[in-house]
Amino acid sequence: MVEAVICIPSFRRPEGLRRTLASLAAQQTRISFAIVVIDNDAAGRQAEAVASAFFREAGIAGNCTVEERQGNCHAINAAFSGAMTWFPEAEFFLMIDDDETASPTWLEEIVSTARRFEADIAGGPVHRKFDGAIDTGIARHQLFFSISAPTGPIGMIHGTGNCLIRRRVFEALTQPYFDLSFNFLGGGDMDFFTRCHKRGYRFAWSDEARVTEHVAADRVTARWLMTRSIRTGTINYLIDRKHAAGIVGRLRVEVKNLASLGLSLWRGLVAFARTGSPLQASHPVLMSCGRLLGTFRMIQSPYRFNS
Repeated sequence: MVEAVICIPSFRRPEGLRRTLASLAAQQTRISFAIVVIDNDAAGRQAEAVASAFFREAGIAGNCTVEERQGNCHAINAAFSGAMTWFPEAEFFLMIDDDETASPTWLEEIVSTARRFEADIAGGPVHRKFDGAIDTGIARHQLFFSISAPTGPIGMIHGTGNCLIRRRVFEALTQPYFDLSFNFLGGGDMDFFTRCHKRGYRFAWSDEARVTEHVAADRVTARWLMTRSIRTGTINYLIDRKHAAGIVGRLRVEVKNLASLGLSLWRGLVAFARTGSPLQASHPVLMSCGRLLGTFRMIQSPYRFNS
């Protein structure tokens, strides 16, 4: 009987997916598991080819399908809804990205944590591994930080790059699970976990359930990081706006935007004094700018690609 299903949405990273799947085949666990891969590139279908070969050779239960509707949330929704249908006996649904590898005891640790603390949702740390030597200011950039907490209950997690969600959570929600308004922007995971938090679901952190993100060279440039800082601010604003109650709540969000702009300048100066890195100092300021851009619906679409 399959107890856990590991979901991997994939888009044009065949070598990364091979590495991810190899790390899952090497899991040291007593938990019976299956793997679901969603190829979000209907034209190329590289992930489908990689996954099909893996399932034939590894002897691990699994399924791979193509999600023709492009976008981050479409792929994640297809992964979780497919896993629920294909493996109706499974209780735990996990997700790992196709640029990540799981530590050998990852599955055992995160499932054990969820059981031990009766958590509905669990997460674990994501460590970054960079291709080659990079500048210290980039390696220590705030966007590469992961939650640091001991194993146990936690208020909330924020990302799907290393997470576990119990079946009962999905059964209580209507589809689509991940809001499609975040489909091309990103942040659908943070919105999902915010909704779960507001519903009272219990979260836990498994510090031993580690995954490693293999950071590509195009994601360690100043341009990419500054753009990502702006996008993070926009996502934060849109989530605040979505969950604001009534006119008063929405007004508070707009006031927060203005207040954050002044506060961000101070935070930027503090960051520069502490690190000497203009790039790290720019992060809080650019996040605040991203919030203001969200107010005017000037929104990035990093997950929209041409065929």
